Amino acid sequence: MSAGESLRAIRERKPLVHQITNYVVMNETANATLALGALPVMAHAPEEVEEMVGLAGALVLNIGTLSSHWIEAMLAAGWAANQRGVPVVLDPVGAGATAYRTDTAQRILDEIDVAVLRGNAGEIATLVGVAAEVRGVESTAVGAEPAHLAREAARSLGVVASVTGPVDHVSDGERVAAIANGDPMLATITGTGCMSSAMTGCFLAVAESPFDAAVEALVAFGVAGEEAARGARGPGSFHVNLYDALAALDPGTLDSRAKVS
Repeated sequence: MSAGESLRAIRERKPLVHQITNYVVMNETANATLALGALPVMAHAPEEVEEMVGLAGALVLNIGTLSSHWIEAMLAAGWAANQRGVPVVLDPVGAGATAYRTDTAQRILDEIDVAVLRGNAGEIATLVGVAAEVRGVESTAVGAEPAHLAREAARSLGVVASVTGPVDHVSDGERVAAIANGDPMLATITGTGCMSSAMTGCFLAVAESPFDAAVEALVAFGVAGEEAARGARGPGSFHVNLYDALAALDPGTLDSRAKVS
């Protein structure tokens, strides 16, 4: 399928996307998921995550605000997702900033079959042993080109690697796609990286392969960012416009807007 076809499928099927995510972006990623056309559920209690993931089309794990019981819930949900054939997205927020975050991301990758690893260059570099500087949750310096980093991460970690930045790069270890959609305004509000992981979960629930899902999600989110920036006066109006732009994405014209090489 193409991005437009997958978007149409999302709106027709309305897959449930189970997200164990962080307090900072929970509202944003839920609203973005809903605006795109899927159904969000933000369930993180260990007592219910295995049952909930059985109802979902995809599982998104985001380590942005970690605590021990959340890690327990993520692992339980991931194991249950693997048993039931539910694809998993991991967003290793802030990996490289602290040992706790890095170790947790590595543990999830070790114990769970992750379909797509979506992060910024610093986070992904940390997980493959490439020199990187991460301050808080922001990547400030990376000792590798994004395309090479995406391919290396995919090969060494056994995932589809989705490395986002000014130009996004997605690799399955052989192919590398560069996605140039988006707008600099996306970097002015909190949570757009986390939203792109949520979008990846939406597309993963309907796409033909994790590679296709990762590329199509970034195309759709990037095009929405371009549209949201058109009438924005600053970060506040851009934030509001972004939800409207996601809801207004046209499956019939989305592919013509894709900047993929």
